[in-house]
Amino acid sequence: MNLRPLGRSALQVSPLCFGGNVFGWTADERTSFSLLDAWLAAGFNFIDTADVYSRWAPGHSGGESETVIGKWLQAGGRRNEVVIATKVGMDMGEGRTGLDPKWIRQAAEDSLRRLRIDCIDLYQAHKDDEATPLEATLEAFAKLIAQGKVRAIGASNYTAPRLAQALETSKRLGLPRYETLQPLYNLSDRAGFEQELALLCQKENVSVVSFYALAAGFLTGKYRKPEDAQKSARGKNTVQKYLNPRGLRILAALDEVAQRQRCKPGQAAIAWLLAQPAVTSPIASATSLEQLQELVGATRLKLTAEDLALLDRASRED
Repeated sequence: MNLRPLGRSALQVSPLCFGGNVFGWTADERTSFSLLDAWLAAGFNFIDTADVYSRWAPGHSGGESETVIGKWLQAGGRRNEVVIATKVGMDMGEGRTGLDPKWIRQAAEDSLRRLRIDCIDLYQAHKDDEATPLEATLEAFAKLIAQGKVRAIGASNYTAPRLAQALETSKRLGLPRYETLQPLYNLSDRAGFEQELALLCQKENVSVVSFYALAAGFLTGKYRKPEDAQKSARGKNTVQKYLNPRGLRILAALDEVAQRQRCKPGQAAIAWLLAQPAVTSPIASATSLEQLQELVGATRLKLTAEDLALLDRASRED
């Protein structure tokens, strides 16, 4: 498998990233371990998580995903085989939120402890914090890199103007820059990324690690009518957001491509993402080995020009 560079950093990652939001939530520890083992066995090395995963679940306080990954790393001795990405900035309660330098320092130590590692490969600002000067945030990240606790940094959920401002600030002050961007991007969610961010990332050689590759499961085709909302913990929100005339049009196009390619609709959706020139490594999750093998198979698909044109037409905004 050909690995892909993350920006100008020395990090090389697989063409698909495993989304760790499920670890310790919809995938228990034992299942998570088997999924991670299978991910590496299939030749993939990129795993993404965040300190806040899965604080939204009843009884959780955040850090559950990192804790599971840390136990897996310690048990298997696989640290040198993986690229670990995590994030800081979402609300962890008790005022622990944002990108203030003091909180970044504490959050990094907390993540390192939970992950049971000495260095985070890719440390990402989970969302923009306009209340904290970019200079202060980037200087805090720079100190972590200088201390050997972080290898490279990235941004998530940044607008094009703010990402451009951050890159300019890094260049002007000689500070480490965001080597990656983690935006919402998939066949159903296109406009927010394609309008400005895609061109900026390509121009500045910022690698794109897009999240929600399958639109919270909608692009697998399992949500086709309102009553399908009961099929998963996120089903209600997914149906409300995506199940509309445009969404059904996208599913119909995916069905047609899947029939031609002899694959699953979700595999076709991921293959479409992989064919986008601005995308480096989309993020997708799995809670079973069967789902994981479908993700692996998606990276081997080569959509035709006809396939890509069909999906492009079907997913255009109404």
